[in-house]
Amino acid sequence: MEQTDAKHSLDEIASDTHKEAQRNEKLLARQVARYLIQNPEFFVERMDLLETIKLPRENGKTVSLMTHQTNLLRERNIEMRQRLDQLLHNARENDQLFFNSRRLILALLEAQSVSEATEILYASFSADFKVQFTTLTLFDPPPGARGSLGQAKTSSSTSAQTAIGGILRNGRPVCGILRPIERAYLFAGQGQQVASAAVVPLGGQLGVLATGSSDPQYYRSSLGTLFISYIAEVLERLLPRLLER
Repeated sequence: MEQTDAKHSLDEIASDTHKEAQRNEKLLARQVARYLIQNPEFFVERMDLLETIKLPRENGKTVSLMTHQTNLLRERNIEMRQRLDQLLHNARENDQLFFNSRRLILALLEAQSVSEATEILYASFSADFKVQFTTLTLFDPPPGARGSLGQAKTSSSTSAQTAIGGILRNGRPVCGILRPIERAYLFAGQGQQVASAAVVPLGGQLGVLATGSSDPQYYRSSLGTLFISYIAEVLERLLPRLLER
């Protein structure tokens, strides 16, 4: 019994000694860290010490602090180059977008009829902006203008409210996946091929401009609609004058 008690006492002493050593080690580590923070120039005259500091790696091996810093700087440099390349790519895309938009708007301003404007719009969207499906639908156009509408679709306001009333009431550009009745109304025979779309109501109950893609992820709900909204604003000002001719 006495031997058992003695063994327990020795175990407790060993445990207490180990815990005290751990506390001392943590205290020493904090003291060293505090000293280095307060004396950041410590290694300036002791550069050789940096080579003796080892850091663990994921594969279990260790590397010197200098090697770790060099690898870290190399990785950051690669990341910065990738970001710069992306910025340059975006800048080139924006330049091309501006150039194509400018050319499209100038051409639209020269159009003498709705038919000509629609032809210009469809051709530019397809060739310059790589849009798969484009439709311009006009609501209740004047009877005398129906013969000069070309590729533009026509619809009564009642039919529009039945098919895309939610989009019209929202009054803002919509991006994403459309309901079957909306696809059929906006894209007619091509509706089955349209997996996602961007739709912009034209002000004054003039009509609606829609673009579509066979890729369901191409027109996401978070996709910016600045460009198509801009073109829609141009059409809102241009089409009424052409419809009066």
